[in-house]
Amino acid sequence: MAADFAAVFATLKPVLAKHTDRLAVKADTPTEYTLVTRCASPFPQHKGQPLYFGSVLLGKAYVSFHLVPIYMCPELQKSISPALKKRMQGKACFNFKTEPVPELIADLVRLTEAGIKLWSEKKWV
Repeated sequence: MAADFAAVFATLKPVLAKHTDRLAVKADTPTEYTLVTRCASPFPQHKGQPLYFGSVLLGKAYVSFHLVPIYMCPELQKSISPALKKRMQGKACFNFKTEPVPELIADLVRLTEAGIKLWSEKKWV
């Protein structure tokens, strides 16, 4: 099973990795890939730290794809496809036990790009 999860992780990581021109890599290990903003958060509770944008995490039971813009910009939730919605856990996380089909990858790419766009408009990125 762990080998299968490694393949899922390898499939999901590039969805986030292509945005390193706008975001900073906080973690890049075989089990975690995390991106944060390059600038300090505009929210005082973050005490000048960058905003967490998203990550891919290889866990024991699944590989999770976290995308915080979905939580912080509720308008993005309306554009989540029904197939991707079935994978949703919580407000900003999608879980995968098997390699996602191309349509789900395309949905994640679209949502990630929309998140970058919205955060750019808000001057968070």
